[in-house]
Amino acid sequence: MKSLTLALALLAPLSAEAAETGRLVRFVSCPVYRDADSGKKSGCWLADARDSGERFDVSLSPYKPDWNRAVLVEGRTTGQPATPCGSPVLDPVRTSVLDEPCQRHMLPAEGFPGRRFVLPPRNLAPLSVPRKPVEGPFGPRTFALFFEFDRAFVVYQYSDFLLDQAAAWLAAARPKRVVVTGFAATAPETVSGRLLAERPEVAQERAAITAESLHRLLPELVIETRTETAATPTDLPDADGLPGQSQRRVEIRAEF
Repeated sequence: MKSLTLALALLAPLSAEAAETGRLVRFVSCPVYRDADSGKKSGCWLADARDSGERFDVSLSPYKPDWNRAVLVEGRTTGQPATPCGSPVLDPVRTSVLDEPCQRHMLPAEGFPGRRFVLPPRNLAPLSVPRKPVEGPFGPRTFALFFEFDRAFVVYQYSDFLLDQAAAWLAAARPKRVVVTGFAATAPETVSGRLLAERPEVAQERAAITAESLHRLLPELVIETRTETAATPTDLPDADGLPGQSQRRVEIRAEF
């Protein structure tokens, strides 16, 4: 009986941790920078959920915070150790910069090492690196790009990687035309006591910058742009299971 009690006691923390893993969190926060140093780009970005008082490590976001402004944090909890930066890790995670000003807040390393820099999984290879040829058969297909909240900027080592993949496929497939649709999450939502809604105009801005980028890469491509507001969440893989991120997108549809 004692051995069973001991086993249950040992399993309890693991079960609690497992139940916690994958929880979706979404909040607005002023970012905190921890001055850890394990080489280049190893400092830590942290953010506090105002409602729960939890502090999370948001360093793995492809969108980097600006410590002068608040960020919209969207992510999922993990079972990763908190030791690199001293707080539970969100992965996947996004940190969209908002207009709300913040007081700069920096913490010393306090013994936390941060992370050694590694290339992210969505990373463009140099042009000098040979590419594997795109193979058919080719038919109607849709690609997606994703954006920060209320912005149309093509993000380095995330959106640009997805755009490059789409362009490489389109160059090989040679569709009759391409329809580029920009989406905006215009339905208001209250997050951390703040009402958030994207501008309707950002849908057109996203479509326009995507179409321009494709035209520069593939001048012969016939491109039509469209827009949709009040975007709803989707299950597109490169949104990494984050509903808010999936709404802020462009879809590139090849038609034959």
